[in-house]
Amino acid sequence: MSAAPDTDSKFHLPTTPQSAIGALPSDHASHELGHGYGNGGNNDTMARTTIAQDGAASAVAAAAEGSAVTSGAEGGLEKPKQKRNKPTLSCEECVERKTKCDRGRPACLACVKRLSRCQYTQVANLIASADRKHDGNAKARFITKPQKRIKKGSMSSDAFDSPSASDQTSNFNRSTRASRSSSGSSPFLLSHLPYSKSTPSNVFGIGSQHPFSNYWTCQGGLPEVIGVLPSKDQADILIARYFECVDPVYPFLHRRTFYANYERFWAASIEAKGQWDAATLALHYAMYSLGTQFIQFPSYNERTQTAEFYASAANQSLRIYSYLNRTSMHAIQAMLLMAYFLMNDNHASDAYAWAGIHLRQAYAMRLHRDPDVIMPTASPVEKQQRRKLWQAVFFQDTFLTVLLKLPPTATHSDVTVESLTEDTEVVNAAQESFCSGNYSRVEHLMSISVIAPSPDTVPPPPPPLPGHTIDPAIARNDIAYIRSMWRLGNFVQENLSSPLSLSLPLASSPRQKTSLLSSFRSLYKSFPLSLTTLDYAVLQQQALHDPRGVRQNLFLTSNYYHCLMLLQASDNEPAGVECNVKGALEAGHEAIWAFFKLWGLFEVDAGVWWVFQHRAFEEALTIASLLSTPRAPDSPAYDPIFAEAKDDIHKMLELLDRSSGSLEMQKTRIEHLRDAYGQIVF
Repeated sequence: MSAAPDTDSKFHLPTTPQSAIGALPSDHASHELGHGYGNGGNNDTMARTTIAQDGAASAVAAAAEGSAVTSGAEGGLEKPKQKRNKPTLSCEECVERKTKCDRGRPACLACVKRLSRCQYTQVANLIASADRKHDGNAKARFITKPQKRIKKGSMSSDAFDSPSASDQTSNFNRSTRASRSSSGSSPFLLSHLPYSKSTPSNVFGIGSQHPFSNYWTCQGGLPEVIGVLPSKDQADILIARYFECVDPVYPFLHRRTFYANYERFWAASIEAKGQWDAATLALHYAMYSLGTQFIQFPSYNERTQTAEFYASAANQSLRIYSYLNRTSMHAIQAMLLMAYFLMNDNHASDAYAWAGIHLRQAYAMRLHRDPDVIMPTASPVEKQQRRKLWQAVFFQDTFLTVLLKLPPTATHSDVTVESLTEDTEVVNAAQESFCSGNYSRVEHLMSISVIAPSPDTVPPPPPPLPGHTIDPAIARNDIAYIRSMWRLGNFVQENLSSPLSLSLPLASSPRQKTSLLSSFRSLYKSFPLSLTTLDYAVLQQQALHDPRGVRQNLFLTSNYYHCLMLLQASDNEPAGVECNVKGALEAGHEAIWAFFKLWGLFEVDAGVWWVFQHRAFEEALTIASLLSTPRAPDSPAYDPIFAEAKDDIHKMLELLDRSSGSLEMQKTRIEHLRDAYGQIVF
């Protein structure tokens, strides 16, 4: 296996907003949210045109220009000095800090996040008011600015019905790529894989049936759902499997708190369980369904039917809870896990729609707000749980939209990575109080209980059993992993998710692409060493005593190198941005090998995680697309990376043949990948 792609020290983070965006004259102001992908370098021209149309702004500009003429030593006029003939449109705070500003009114997003005062110069206010006057539409915030003009011929029926994957992989010649990239997207990114058609391809996972089977009567209520619980011994096995396989990569549950409520639930009588919080029961069933997916059954169908039954019970519990008009921490946690279950169950499209509901509910519960600001009196554990849950919602939204090439939604938040404190499982008096109560605050905006909540009286939690707590060292590693994934998600959402969702180029100039790659590499260097180890032999040894850390390493590696591959493969021919074929192949090699390593170390996990499988599938398709391009005449006669890349596709096909997942989905993937493999010219 080849070494990681070069992280040459000559690349540095940009020191000014202008250097971060290359040759775009005034686009840095919109970089905070969307990097100005739509308007490009036209902002400066538009600003001057607006000044000429507005009398007051024109006078200010003329006065500034006249002051540039000075007298020489002999009394004559010297040549006017070359001064910056461009008004500053960013707010004063962002200019002072040299940070990017989206120029939002009444306050930019950067100042909102910093909780600082946002103030603009008089000229900036004049230009902003002139923009609203002449444009006719008030400026709105965009994660990525939409294109103002679309080339003729770029709109077709495919704009509404995505082309099939066979269309994507059957022809990889340059003329086909040119036609596909007419809207500005790179042809190498395969940004139009099938998602919605009248007869959709099953590449993404589009189940033919409703995701939740109905086993329930109209009047059964919660007692009916309680009646199908597994035995306590079976439930313990499924929960343990969840914490072994799922919790390492999505560690947002507080284990001590969960087990305290879990044991209290199972110790209650049947009558008391029938009066239990339905959202808590939904969380239990969601964990049962995921735990079942990671247990080996005699057949794939038997495992699927058992997991789907528990998922149906979770859905029924949420319906009884009335999850559409109220929410809580437990409800959002359950829905978040249900989205991952749906992906693994060949219902990725359903998962995307389902995730939209719990993301809205997360906003309604104000998880996107810093708990120190909106609820300063809450316990430290509750604040920590709110931050972890928002990160989990944000992470799922960001990387699912990268795969589906759809717009991200978890975009507005003032919860910072640094606010996530070091977590320990040392249960002090405050934490015991938190465990003994129902920390899952219900958010029902039309209910009087929000204004005057009634106190709950519950017995103290039972003493923790072995496995119900987590070692402090592991908890610290979890925080380091969450922070790393959070920072990666912030970068990806801003620089990849938004432009890909609009088929826009990722870079508007070679300088900007270089800057993005430099920032990407610097971000990777900031990750802990345990999360960046690529050597398979080292990971094999580590998996014997720290499988949790290895799972985290592989998930971070897969996400990082997948996004690096997309960035390296991006091009923008009108702006002179070229696809770095070798760099994309190297990144794709590391990304797909993260999946191969997962298969070698945790084969059951690799056969279950849809997100990991689909990333690897897309990486194989992208590699095939790159290898199908005739090499330039000045390229080396032989480069080992080309042979390695071709071997990677062959190995991926072998694993797909051996996979025990959805036969229909795997058959579709194999068909398209073999078609792409046959187009390779290397």
